[in-house]
Amino acid sequence: MYQLLKPLLFQFDPENVHYFVTRNLKRFNRLPGGGKLSRAFWDLRDNRLEKEVFGLSFKNPVGLAAGFDKNAEVIGEMADLGFGFIEVGTVTPLPQPGNIKPRMFRLPADQALINRMGFNNKGMDVVAENIAAYRKNAKEWQKGLIIGGNIGKNKVTPNDEAVNDYIKCFDRLFDVVDYFVVNVSSPNTPGLRALQEKEPLMYILNTLQQRNSKNGTSRPILLKIAPDLTHEQLDDIVEIVLETKIAGLIATNTTIVREGLRSAKYTEETGGLSGKPLTRASTEVIHYISEKSKGAFPIIGVGGIHSPEDAIDKLNAGAVLVQLYTGFIYEGPGLISRINKKILSAFAKQD
Repeated sequence: MYQLLKPLLFQFDPENVHYFVTRNLKRFNRLPGGGKLSRAFWDLRDNRLEKEVFGLSFKNPVGLAAGFDKNAEVIGEMADLGFGFIEVGTVTPLPQPGNIKPRMFRLPADQALINRMGFNNKGMDVVAENIAAYRKNAKEWQKGLIIGGNIGKNKVTPNDEAVNDYIKCFDRLFDVVDYFVVNVSSPNTPGLRALQEKEPLMYILNTLQQRNSKNGTSRPILLKIAPDLTHEQLDDIVEIVLETKIAGLIATNTTIVREGLRSAKYTEETGGLSGKPLTRASTEVIHYISEKSKGAFPIIGVGGIHSPEDAIDKLNAGAVLVQLYTGFIYEGPGLISRINKKILSAFAKQD
């Protein structure tokens, strides 16, 4: 059904379409039997798909990447489509409108998106309240869903004060999320990627680790990295993860590279490129980090997953879980179950 609707949806502005689809998905799921119908079509349940990673139990290894549900408004709807976990955000302490529109562009010839959203979100208080409301009202089949909180800094916060923004988000969301992702790799907040350098990054992660306990409970902290880092920078990232003892990495965020694009008119468009052009680069980063670290920590693979084979390639490269965003937009919710079926078929071959 989605593939029939996609040509029509792709005639309109991608950001407007996003809100149109999510708004109507919420309406559909409020109808009697709406959520049940979504699950019947899309949600594949099988105990063999369950994975335990950094002490958390995931119902399946296919998650929704940050950026899609920035304000934790469609968690239940996404879970009913079959996602094994949902990552909300990026969340900042204060609400912010993001960058000037238009700020998202489709590249159908490349099966890609360029976005320069700029951490547009309603702020940590709204996100925390939305997650808490979801937890309180979750149906039986939705309980136990893993929710991650992707956190960043406000645009107006200077880099030398960035740690304070991460602390605020960490403290505010601690009681409602299952894991955290420190986002210092978006290309759409001026100067943010400078925080990937070793000294400022160590300071942020060590500071959060020192606060990572409440009533005897701690949360896994992950770091999301860019695909554009050199091998020397990736070596530093591995060292940082091992030294700070954070739980793992998410590889990768969007890229600023524009090589090989068929959509020539977008080569000068600023922002992060995601989708098929990122497939190989993100998988190579996963493989390099996994080899360099000797598998010392978990990696969540994201970037250019448009098919079950793309997901399997990332798992074979060293990822333990995968996330979708642009591939989900191009391929629709059926991609989630197709990936899980491919994973199950691999189990069948092993038996």
